[in-house]
Amino acid sequence: MAKILNKKGYDLILVARDKEKLESVKNELEKENSNNKVETIIMDLSVEENCKKLCENVKNIDILINNAGFGDCGYFTKTDIDKEMKMIKTNIVAYHILMKEYLKEMKQRGHGKILNVASIAGFMPGPLMATYYATKAYIVRLSEAVREELKKEKANVQISILCPGPVATNFSNVANVKFKLREADSFKVAQYAIKNMEKGKFYIVPCLDVKIMKLGVKIFPTNLVNKVVYKVQKRKLER
Repeated sequence: MAKILNKKGYDLILVARDKEKLESVKNELEKENSNNKVETIIMDLSVEENCKKLCENVKNIDILINNAGFGDCGYFTKTDIDKEMKMIKTNIVAYHILMKEYLKEMKQRGHGKILNVASIAGFMPGPLMATYYATKAYIVRLSEAVREELKKEKANVQISILCPGPVATNFSNVANVKFKLREADSFKVAQYAIKNMEKGKFYIVPCLDVKIMKLGVKIFPTNLVNKVVYKVQKRKLER
């Protein structure tokens, strides 16, 4: 997404924990377009105070892309509690703080866009990835509710949620899973996300199979969806 926005002429502020990777991305972006400013902030967004500090120090942004997050796979009674607490702080608390603080600022200025990276997982229960699916459900429901509030207030601020299936990133390594489903190309997903965000779409669901999955979750009873998801997750657990 940073590469695409860089080509479109946006100045960028990139926030992540990994200094080496972040600097590498910055150098690559500056080579592609030396006219834009690219700033990096080394910060762990799973720490609540860091999120608040970021909002205090970085003001007047036109687009917020909430993209921090990770998962884990396994039976709920066997997964690591510390990892799950960090996941909740990253996938929920950080999103919540950044979305709230920047939304207030955008409303005051009368413009702005927020893209929350959720997942198709946010529309269904997720046995064997229970905590991760629950965090994404939080983002979906929060975004849906706030979108309605903005409509009622006639606020000139846009919220979108990106809801992909498996994407070829480092996610599977951190989550200890090996996807049996085809992983979408990350750059194509990013292109699709930015294009539809600019069009003002709320639900951004790349890939036909994921669109069909979203429809199926609406049609079929939760008990059946639960059984299907369990079988899918069971197959992708690394042993």
